[in-house]
Amino acid sequence: MTHKDKSTGFKTLDVFLISLTHHIHDVYTSFLAPIQVLILEKLSINYTLFGLLSVIQRLPTLLNPLVGILADKVRIRYLMIVAPSLTAVSMSLIGLAPSYSFLVILMLVSGISSTMFHVPTPVMIRLIAGNRTGRGMSFYMVGGELARTLGPIVILGAIDLWGLEGTFRLIPAGILASLILFFRFRHVDLRKRIPHDGAQHNGYTATLKKYLPVLLIIGSITLSRGVMKSCLTYYLPGYLESTGSSRWMAGISLSVIFLSGTAGTLLSGTISDFIGRRNTLLIVSIVSPLLMGLFILAKGSFTLPLLIVMGFFLLAPTPVFLAIINSLKTDHLPFVNGLYMTSNFLFNSITTLATGYGFDHFGHQTTFIFAAFAALMAIPAALNINKIH
Repeated sequence: MTHKDKSTGFKTLDVFLISLTHHIHDVYTSFLAPIQVLILEKLSINYTLFGLLSVIQRLPTLLNPLVGILADKVRIRYLMIVAPSLTAVSMSLIGLAPSYSFLVILMLVSGISSTMFHVPTPVMIRLIAGNRTGRGMSFYMVGGELARTLGPIVILGAIDLWGLEGTFRLIPAGILASLILFFRFRHVDLRKRIPHDGAQHNGYTATLKKYLPVLLIIGSITLSRGVMKSCLTYYLPGYLESTGSSRWMAGISLSVIFLSGTAGTLLSGTISDFIGRRNTLLIVSIVSPLLMGLFILAKGSFTLPLLIVMGFFLLAPTPVFLAIINSLKTDHLPFVNGLYMTSNFLFNSITTLATGYGFDHFGHQTTFIFAAFAALMAIPAALNINKIH
């Protein structure tokens, strides 16, 4: 029987199970970055082409609004249920990829399955979190950030045990996640459970027009912080190895960032329920670039402590964004959630490619400095949150 907090309507067990399957799913999607150097060496590609892999993996996110519309009309939960298995298969085969084009196909498949998972699940969290949407989104995002903490350890450990081409042995956990979703949520119909307000029966075009300001403000914060986030979550292993760190240290650095980021995502959504979304985002937007500047100047023993603190603030905005989006009063919440994820993809893709290009043509140090200054632009955007929400 699902435990439910009667005062808030928060269904603890269901929130936990969705967060757990989110965790398992995203462990697989975090396999690529930690083995960056191995992929560069095996396939003889540069940082720009490696960054393109991330864009290709996120490319199906462009279909998010369509998936959101389908969630209004069909039983999209079955696509959500099968998604962890598809992601597990595609990402566990990257070690066997004989060419860049084959790796592109694997990234595309994992991107499609990731889209199938990430559009409906935040909406489901909204349904089972009662009046604690921020708290529910924090739990949900903790599953994802813990995955990015564990993912580098899992893939590097698997390579140590079985070699780069033996990572296919990691597939079963994804199948387990699909089974959990099937047995617990196969009867949940998002079409029936989303609250409807008679005054809100607008078409999709009208919905887009109404909530475009929300998406633009959130998008400007994402874009401003994007190069900094790419530096620290995607290209960090290559940077550290270029400065003499071991492969394990470079890979573990991602785990450090995402482990501390887990604390940030756990607390930020809950804090935003009490001090407001704007105040939470403003604090994060001020502190993050300052920490990035210190990281650029830091040497030796200061690097690890700074990574811990930076991770806390680096990943904190996401549950706040999700809480904002999933608190909107609309009949077409999956559609709006899909629009948010699509814009998130576009801005993250731009910054990921820009960061890779910067590393190839201007070097790590210059790119890191640019990232710190660009992140300051999130401050005026955060100040405008109350005007659109």
